[in-house]
Amino acid sequence: MGKYLFIAEKPSVAQQFAATLGESMSKGDGYQESEHLVVTWCLGHLVTMSYPEVYDQKYKKWSLDTLPFIPSTYKYEVIGSARKQFAVVKKLLNRQDVERIYVCTDSGREGEYIYRLVRQMADVKGKDERRVWIDSQTEEEIRRGIHEAKPLSAYDNLASSAYLRAQEDYLMGINFSRALTLRYGRSMASYLGEKYCVVSVGRVMTCVLGMVVKREREIRSFQETPFYRIFLLTEKNGCPFSAEWRAVKGSRYENSPLLYAQNGFKKREDAEAFVRDLSKNLPLQAAVDKCEKKTEKKNPPLLYNLAELQNDCSRMFHISPDQTLNYVQDLYEKKLVTYPRTDARVLSTAISKEIDRNIKGLLSFQPAAVYAKKALDDGKWRTIAKTKYVDDKQITDHYALIPTGQGLGALRSLKGTEYGVYCAIVRRFLSIFYPPAIYRKISLTLDAEGEKFFSSYRVLEDEGYLAVMKKQKDAQGDPSAAGNEEAEDKEVSSQEASDKEGPGKEAADRALGEVLEKLRKGEKLPVREYEIREGKTSPPKRYNSGSMILAMENAGQLIEDEELREQIRSTGIGTSATRAEILKKLVNNRYIALSSKTQILTPTLLGEMIYDVVRCSIRSLLDPALTASWEKGLGYVADGKVTPEQYTETMDGYVSKWTNYVKGVHNETQMVPMYNEAAAFYKARTVTGHAGGSGKRRPSGKTKAKAAGSPPGKASGRAAGRSNRKSDQDGG
Repeated sequence: MGKYLFIAEKPSVAQQFAATLGESMSKGDGYQESEHLVVTWCLGHLVTMSYPEVYDQKYKKWSLDTLPFIPSTYKYEVIGSARKQFAVVKKLLNRQDVERIYVCTDSGREGEYIYRLVRQMADVKGKDERRVWIDSQTEEEIRRGIHEAKPLSAYDNLASSAYLRAQEDYLMGINFSRALTLRYGRSMASYLGEKYCVVSVGRVMTCVLGMVVKREREIRSFQETPFYRIFLLTEKNGCPFSAEWRAVKGSRYENSPLLYAQNGFKKREDAEAFVRDLSKNLPLQAAVDKCEKKTEKKNPPLLYNLAELQNDCSRMFHISPDQTLNYVQDLYEKKLVTYPRTDARVLSTAISKEIDRNIKGLLSFQPAAVYAKKALDDGKWRTIAKTKYVDDKQITDHYALIPTGQGLGALRSLKGTEYGVYCAIVRRFLSIFYPPAIYRKISLTLDAEGEKFFSSYRVLEDEGYLAVMKKQKDAQGDPSAAGNEEAEDKEVSSQEASDKEGPGKEAADRALGEVLEKLRKGEKLPVREYEIREGKTSPPKRYNSGSMILAMENAGQLIEDEELREQIRSTGIGTSATRAEILKKLVNNRYIALSSKTQILTPTLLGEMIYDVVRCSIRSLLDPALTASWEKGLGYVADGKVTPEQYTETMDGYVSKWTNYVKGVHNETQMVPMYNEAAAFYKARTVTGHAGGSGKRRPSGKTKAKAAGSPPGKASGRAAGRSNRKSDQDGG
């Protein structure tokens, strides 16, 4: 009987498999081996796409004459730093005594791509290859994945999608980056006072840059408009409250040009005149016109996927999406949570049937123990499969990100924010086994001098799942959590943020609620005064790193309401595995700036110049809907709905069309006014002549933008499209 070879994506994962397989293994150079088994690993990517000059030396020098560059067959090569490990893996894959290969790279498109490239370069033939697809690294899940491993061929469509994604980014990166650099790079460098400037663009990266720049320009062009609202101040049994006037049907100001909106005057003097009119008749009184009382339920939010977790962590801990991914990847490798790179926010039917195991495991996690016990005792987990939190149709590769309930010994190694991230995942998970929060809502309409004033109050009657979501401090806490109080103190879930109330405020609201409950239609209330409150229209908010991840997930729309977000969610820009890396790359390229304190994203001058260049040449690269459609097309390939040949034809046609368009335009001089307009916001002197050399803009201090990448004569394509790591190589 031959041996079984297990190949993982990285050494730490290989160790998990080796430990689970339970055989005494000896250590080799780059692998472990027992009597029946061999375990080896990649180092992330071992193989990458070759530079253009590998096809022909003429491509080493950047030239418009050699574009578009679209190979009929793509070439690949072993990454220099990984040659030693690749040689080990290649030898093991082709050993005669290895009869079966278990592919244990990460269960997703990129993990599939990593192995397929290794397999291709190692020329593996005649082996029984099986794919291990797991949702966590617990021993039970690893054993299940091995037992249920399917033939590698079952994932051929996914592999095709992975190859096409890399080829698409490669083609766009090389062709568009070279074409735009050759057309505009010299004039941009002259304008910036630099030696050279590489215009690095890509399928996803440039679209995200466009979103940041467009939002910044919307904020700049925003005109603040003041308006003046009228409030009626009254009381009942010593409990004061207010109601806001609106120009509804029957109002003397209905459809009046004096109003900014239904509830605000454009000028203070008009608001003051209205108040004087309301105050003519004494005593000042208002009558209860309507008093509606109803109970509202607020259900626990859906579970975390990576994007939702990155958004919450950006707000709670002020960390970047890339940092969040690093933390949760570490938690995954410590067996504490399930696979992090997931888009799903629900559980599968299969996992829901045994979800009590995850809950029981949390009985040993002191901060959550009391909540885990109540969840088990109440028994809602038995019927969770019948709720919105379980839906196989919403799952592609993996179900939502949840705690495994295992690996708790590793908690002692968690520090600060990483501990807080784990707590957030635990609480979101446990909350779905709790009842909804129940509010008592009272909506009032008051009538004063024939005008309507409106007020609405909501009082929390039963906190339900909010008990789990609120910040906890347990005097008997787990000693392993020592030193992590700061991270836990910072944690405020997205649900808690809207419901966080101090004890005094909560008591006052409850007292007011009891008073308002007793109001009846027609009852008279004294008007203490009419108050004018000035308001101002607000500009759009800048993206922060978390909200940008959500906007990318929703194809360019920043939807803050969670329920609405889930209803319209479709294929977004990039994937859960690549979005953080795309933002990181934009920051590293100095196209956007990221505040470490607030996580706010703003463009740099260089970023704005590149935006203008793309807008005047390959405008469609800035369209989130189009970018999302490419990602959806890759999904169709993975599902077998579109053939690789069909996708390739469309992809090649797009790249060829727009590369040739850039070659034919000569609008460098026309770009100068656009550069000047942007430069005015970076405290710099502008130029009025030709951007090619009649004048130079000298940025001051920190605003001096440095070009990313290498000069065309030396870069040899380095600034464009090399896929050598686990990320979207947008013009990389």
